[in-house]
Amino acid sequence: MAQELRRGDRPVGRVVELFAGVGGFRLGLEAAGWEVIWANQWEPSTRRQHAFECYISHFGSGVHVNEDIDKVLDEIDAGRREPIPDHDLLVGGYPCQDYSVARTLSQAAGIEGKKGVLWWSIYRILEDKRPRLVFLENVDRLLKSPASQRGRDFAIMLACLSDLGYLVEWRVVNAADYGFPQRRRRVFIVAHHLAGADPAWAGPVPWLYEEGVLARALPVRPADDGVVVRLDGTDVPDLVLKGHPARLTQEFGRGAAGTPFLTGGVMWERRVWTRPVEPAYEGPRRVLGDVLVPTEEVPDRFFIPPEQLPTWEYLKGAKREPRRAKNGHVYFYTEGAIPFPDPLDQPSRTILTGEGGATPSRFKHVVRCEDGRYRRLTPVELERLNGFPDGWTDTGMYDGRRAFMMGNALVVGLVERVGHVLREAMDASRSAALAVWMARA
Repeated sequence: MAQELRRGDRPVGRVVELFAGVGGFRLGLEAAGWEVIWANQWEPSTRRQHAFECYISHFGSGVHVNEDIDKVLDEIDAGRREPIPDHDLLVGGYPCQDYSVARTLSQAAGIEGKKGVLWWSIYRILEDKRPRLVFLENVDRLLKSPASQRGRDFAIMLACLSDLGYLVEWRVVNAADYGFPQRRRRVFIVAHHLAGADPAWAGPVPWLYEEGVLARALPVRPADDGVVVRLDGTDVPDLVLKGHPARLTQEFGRGAAGTPFLTGGVMWERRVWTRPVEPAYEGPRRVLGDVLVPTEEVPDRFFIPPEQLPTWEYLKGAKREPRRAKNGHVYFYTEGAIPFPDPLDQPSRTILTGEGGATPSRFKHVVRCEDGRYRRLTPVELERLNGFPDGWTDTGMYDGRRAFMMGNALVVGLVERVGHVLREAMDASRSAALAVWMARA
């Protein structure tokens, strides 16, 4: 077995972090006892690498790489760079992209994804390293993308992970459902490498509701009282992913009205079980008002001039307006209202990357102060909504860029909760591996 890293007397699992951003994954995992030994962060569209600068300002330079991950892996394959170190857990939050397989069916001996699509960088590392655990985060749109073939991209991911020997569980998680002060909705994906062995489980549905990492970290119950839930392992799969990923690229979901992938699920050997689930959380809860700084500490630039308020109210209000298309066709543009100001006794809406800046916007948060003035949220308040320490992004970035980083970040506390259960899963895996080794000795 690989040598254990230790922090004091406590064993620590080794983590490789991809698409690291400003370090939300690392903050949550280190709080759960993990050790990040290699990380990659690269912003292709900007000259100044603000996220990476923020990351190393808190964690040191270490073995953290600020280059295009595709280029890094190409250089490793060519022998021009040291390989990524062995690790127990691979993590990353990455964009929802087109994951289709570029290789044609006539060339289907291998898998070749489109260049620059970040999922295929993850795949290359998994193919080479086979870490015991994988923890990925994405927007929940992943489960139904693309619009022309609902669920195809996620089906390709699942098929690839299955072919590499992974059991996969996923869950759509709203952070506010587990007590956090932001309604941030994401899909979490956890994969367990079983090295050719069958999983030690009572069945896929018990894994979804009781035994899996996500079930233990973020408890759920059936969302529909009419759903039949068998806990004896006899459930037949809801679908089976057949064919090479190139075939899935061409055929999966074609003509379907919706995605087959629901808010929770398990996949093993390309067999998929998926159910609608809802949170089963009874703990403490925080709201937007809990993260606000005192009004007297808010810089003047965050207050909205009174003459701008009608514009803000219009943008956030309901609309049904006639508009004319380029071809002359007249149609009605409609949208619902967004609360204005944002209620302080509820979790906030999701932070978006366009949160920063003083320009009136439909989607930026606005709160009303005790003195009747209206203002936008400060960078510190945005950091608090994601669970970062105050001033985390105050590393040479301007306000709008700090807001952009929080729009791209994840909720640190959710990662910590999952990280603790991942540690338990890794320890159980080690114990099982040791038992096998001792039986063979």
